[in-house]
Amino acid sequence: QVHLVESGGGLVQAGGSLRLSCAASGSIFRIVAMGWYRQAPGKQRELVARLASNGTTNYGDSVKGRFTISRDNAKNTVYLQMNSLKPEDTAVYRCNLVTDVPSGLRYSHWGQGTQVTVSS
Repeated sequence: QVHLVESGGGLVQAGGSLRLSCAASGSIFRIVAMGWYRQAPGKQRELVARLASNGTTNYGDSVKGRFTISRDNAKNTVYLQMNSLKPEDTAVYRCNLVTDVPSGLRYSHWGQGTQVTVSS
């Protein structure tokens, strides 16, 4: 019912930039939060950035000062601007959307994942 379409991943050299986009479509009553998570080989999935509907942001320590999350409410789209990329940023990045319904039930939706590879 809710679909997430991601774009923007790819291969970039260290120090470069990428901008990830995630557009949500389908039946959405309300977006509670939008965020990005990543998982590198041998590591658990970790929070990259999260943006709540009230504007509150939360960043993983390793990306603070380099990554910026933003949104376009009209398009139900969340972006992740990634600057000063490091090889350690190499991972599969997944968009996450948390929605709710009038009853208060919340649902978590995930994108298919987009690979970001940073070469040294």
